[in-house]
Amino acid sequence: MGCGQVYHRESFLNNVAAKLNRSRITKVIKPAWSKIPQYEVGKNLTQDELLKVLRNQCKLIHTDIIETTSKELPQQLLKVFKEYDVNKAISWDDERYKTYGLDEQLFSKLYDYGIDFHMWNPMLKEKNIEIAEQADVGITFSDITLAESGTVVLFTDKNKGRLVSLLPKTYIAIIPKSTIVPRMTQATTHISRMVQNGIRISSCIDFVTGPSNSADIELNLIVGVHGPIKATYIVLNDR
Repeated sequence: MGCGQVYHRESFLNNVAAKLNRSRITKVIKPAWSKIPQYEVGKNLTQDELLKVLRNQCKLIHTDIIETTSKELPQQLLKVFKEYDVNKAISWDDERYKTYGLDEQLFSKLYDYGIDFHMWNPMLKEKNIEIAEQADVGITFSDITLAESGTVVLFTDKNKGRLVSLLPKTYIAIIPKSTIVPRMTQATTHISRMVQNGIRISSCIDFVTGPSNSADIELNLIVGVHGPIKATYIVLNDR
């Protein structure tokens, strides 16, 4: 996934202003709101309290949730793999596997159990899509996790294809406990700060809330319509 880059912005905006026969607005002043309730919801909750909120929400979005440690994660993954009848898995090529000391112990266990495990590889190009389509499960880390809605926020890049969470039959999100925030407000604030600090982020940020579902037809909720039919969140105690 490419990072957002804007070209010819000034000439484009100048042309738009000229066509509208008005001067350019060069600075937008952010209004000073007298009430900002979106920042108050859950702001004093501890990580344990936010996890409780997330657990309750997962019941509503048809998502299993497990709490574990780095040491126990490989075994927990294998347990979920058995439940999902997994033979083929795909995941991001994510540095957090090494950060949490998971790379060697996790991958060796998957190999021992005969799991065909593939890491997203930008050099393989379209082959990654084919592998994702055939995978029984896709695994990603969550970059930000919204307790209120049970949503994981995924920052994709060339090693972290968005299709890992979309194409396989089932989905597993590894959630570092420290990533849990109250709601969308904190996620968008964090992303805004990243941009303001000059941190280049993907032009594609995914917000995934449990398995795919739709209630478009007569307001009847149907789970597993256009993506993973089951989802499990594994919360990793990283504090």
